[in-house]
Amino acid sequence: MSSAQIELTGVERVFHLGDSEVHALRNLNLSIAAGEYVAVMGPSGSGKSTLLNLLGLLDRPNTGLYRLEGRDVTTLSPDEQARVRSERIGFVFQSFHLVPRLSAAENIALPMVLAGLAPAQRAARVKQALIDYGLGDRAKHRPDELSGGQRQRVAIARATIMRPAVILADEPTGNLDRATGEEVIRLLEALNSEGVTLIMVTHDASLGARARRQLLMEDGAVKHDNQRQPCVEPT
Repeated sequence: MSSAQIELTGVERVFHLGDSEVHALRNLNLSIAAGEYVAVMGPSGSGKSTLLNLLGLLDRPNTGLYRLEGRDVTTLSPDEQARVRSERIGFVFQSFHLVPRLSAAENIALPMVLAGLAPAQRAARVKQALIDYGLGDRAKHRPDELSGGQRQRVAIARATIMRPAVILADEPTGNLDRATGEEVIRLLEALNSEGVTLIMVTHDASLGARARRQLLMEDGAVKHDNQRQPCVEPT
């Protein structure tokens, strides 16, 4: 898989609530190298989710520049942003965001359907993804027939089926028990080891410590930027 370089320059995001302004991001300057493993941490309201939404092109900054793989993506049209989001960015959420009426296989295939990939290509990729994520016997099961760990594996398979350059994970273990959460993190870390840029928002300090870089946010700004070797338990 390929990986993405990210550059934010002077990024501001302001929300208007009645007569007041909330500065969710304040003059943010951030560089993330291709293939990095970054944990974004900080208290509620510090700007973590706003940052993730901007990186995922789900939101636009009021001012500033966002370059993804050297391309200014803030000036793209909504359709162009949707294409970049589909082809280069994968999302993994705390609450899975699977389509309830679709099977595991159909949920995994969804990004390819939206991107217009041929049915034969979709089928081959989905079959391999089901094998890769240990879901071969769950292909026809709907989300309500899957465990939490299985649902998150379906979500990760869906997030990576288009072979994105960057994965954005928002509290990916938040709804899982410790053992299942460990399994999910190992899946994400394996993707990072293949070269995918991994950016994860987490409140879990032990989870954040596994990343090679920790960004601690406060009041819409990065207060600390720590880079060190990951603290991974021996296997």
